[in-house]
Amino acid sequence: MTLSPQWLDELRSRTTLSTLIGRTVKVQKAGREFKACCPFHNEKTPSFTINDEKGFYHCFGCGAHGDAIRWMTDQRGLGFMDAVKDLAAEAQMEVPAPDPRAAQRQEARATLHDVMAAAQDWFVAQFNGIEGAAAREYLKNRGISEKTIRDFGFGFAPDSRGRLKEALSVHGVDQLVEAGLLIKVDDRDPYDRFRGRLMIPIRDPRRRVIAFGGRILGHGEPKYLNSPDTPLFDKGRTLYNLDKASPASRQTGRILVVEGYMDAIALAQAGFEDVVAPLGTALTEHQIERIWKMVEAPILCFDGDNAGQKAAMRAALRALPILRPSHSLNFIALPAGQDPDDLIRSEGPQAFGALIDQPQMLGEKIWQVEFEAEPLNTPETKAGLKKRLSHHVRDIADQDIAQHYRQDFQERYENAFFAKRDNQSRQRPFTPSKGGFKSPYVPFKPMDDTKSVLIDGYDLRIAKGILGGLMRHPSQISKHFEELTVLRLADSQMQALLSELIRAAMRKEMLDMQGLLTILEQTDCYNVAKGLLRADALNFTFNRKMPDHAPSDVIERAQNDLAEAIKVITARPGLEAALAEATRRVQDNLDEESYAEQQRLRQAKQEFHERLVEITQVDDIV
Repeated sequence: MTLSPQWLDELRSRTTLSTLIGRTVKVQKAGREFKACCPFHNEKTPSFTINDEKGFYHCFGCGAHGDAIRWMTDQRGLGFMDAVKDLAAEAQMEVPAPDPRAAQRQEARATLHDVMAAAQDWFVAQFNGIEGAAAREYLKNRGISEKTIRDFGFGFAPDSRGRLKEALSVHGVDQLVEAGLLIKVDDRDPYDRFRGRLMIPIRDPRRRVIAFGGRILGHGEPKYLNSPDTPLFDKGRTLYNLDKASPASRQTGRILVVEGYMDAIALAQAGFEDVVAPLGTALTEHQIERIWKMVEAPILCFDGDNAGQKAAMRAALRALPILRPSHSLNFIALPAGQDPDDLIRSEGPQAFGALIDQPQMLGEKIWQVEFEAEPLNTPETKAGLKKRLSHHVRDIADQDIAQHYRQDFQERYENAFFAKRDNQSRQRPFTPSKGGFKSPYVPFKPMDDTKSVLIDGYDLRIAKGILGGLMRHPSQISKHFEELTVLRLADSQMQALLSELIRAAMRKEMLDMQGLLTILEQTDCYNVAKGLLRADALNFTFNRKMPDHAPSDVIERAQNDLAEAIKVITARPGLEAALAEATRRVQDNLDEESYAEQQRLRQAKQEFHERLVEITQVDDIV
């Protein structure tokens, strides 16, 4: 399909941008333009402007800029062609078809969309009727609100082999079969696929119904039944709730992945709107790639039972061959026997929020699963662990990433079985105080033989926040030379930027942010630096934009928090190594002293994390 510049210009001219944006963002008239609080970053004072005459929007805070098509792709999460088609439909413009066969396929898909929309309306009508009482009672017992029922479009399929076929007969049996609504076996008369089930519509990013999931009410198998693959629906490429989660993730900077639609619906009702779910299968490579287009490290929240943890491990192993720099998976482990809905109903949304604040990295997840797979009490079983880990590394196509995993697994293996006990490892490693963190595990001496500290996984996100903080507070670079010079960031672009920041501070003693950006403009790191200044997903105090005449105590607070964050990520590897050694001693000796030391180290690790959360979750400083 060829869309000429002239056709696209006509589409933009027929679209009133302020009206389009005003459907999801509150806009105000400001002279010949409109203004609003930017939907791409958190702000209280409007810096987002919309110019209908010129057909573009621009944010003076984060630099977001674009036209109507860009709005649909960036804010709504649509692909380019889907965005064009939606805008063209509103503008009453025909999208050029590439060739007659493609036009016929497009027409067929449009007809199937009509069929699915009609089926959705019929299921909702049955849900609200007399026969839908059991379905309504089921949702009431699960704590699903009326608003959630409307938002997610719950319906009901009566326990009949022909009611839907009769109600939608105007569309023809062949269309109903092709849409997956009827089952046709050999020459027998087609019959309704969904019978006696609570119906859940599955939508595409354009919010069109493309399939259904049906939950049995009462006894019967299968408990959940999905539509078959159709011209509209590919189960392995589709994610439930993507239409709502995609725009929500642009506000939160994350995506949560759960096992099924009821988990996703329960979390969305509890305020976690950035949640998706696969459809009755383990997370596929296509689905992982789709999620990576929205966030770099989605959080997988699978049930705490064996089946849930096996599903998490399957997702981890499917991700290994397609890993690329800065893109990975994170995990949380729910309490044994609980799903997200159980946890929220028993302990409230804050309990789930606490879990997703402490995700487990991909490498740590694989290590944990393999380490706990069997008793490691013989040389043969220990060698088996090493072989399994080696096979996982071999599956990683990106050789730089594979090397980092190889090194990480080797260090964990050595810490588990060969680490030597020493007197220092018996010391309490962490003492929180008003002045900051103190730890014997922080290697701050800038000596030639100083072992570098590898920063990856979750700590890499913190490091990105630190780099943004150093650019807003360049005077702090020289104050932390020793810590910064031992950092080795797994992201090559971030490592290059860190090196340039250190080099700039060494060359020029007095630096402000603008002067630093001027220096970086001559390097390959400038765009990365500007991107970090716009990003506010971590929301640290030291990442906030400072007013021109900020009070000295506000600046001091941000700089102190920056210093503590630097110490956390440089200290944590030593703390993790000490904890691994303590855990090994507990497993080997089971003595009270080893157990007490392990608990002290776990508490220290928790205090590190709590301080980071405290730095992040603060009131606005301006």
